[in-house]
Amino acid sequence: MGRMRENPRYNVISMRISDEERETLQMIMQSTHKSVSDIMREAMDLFKTRIDGDAISQRAA
Repeated sequence: MGRMRENPRYNVISMRISDEERETLQMIMQSTHKSVSDIMREAMDLFKTRIDGDAISQRAA
């Protein structure tokens, strides 16, 4: 039987990208030694931080 994970990931998302975007992704993977999944998770965290920051800025204005 497999190990129980603290944060299991059951959801799969796929997307289509251009050849140029694929080359960029390959370059990022080689330079960071990270998987596509790890890169996309970090990208989502960056967007979330940006959105949260924008929401705070709008409330302060």
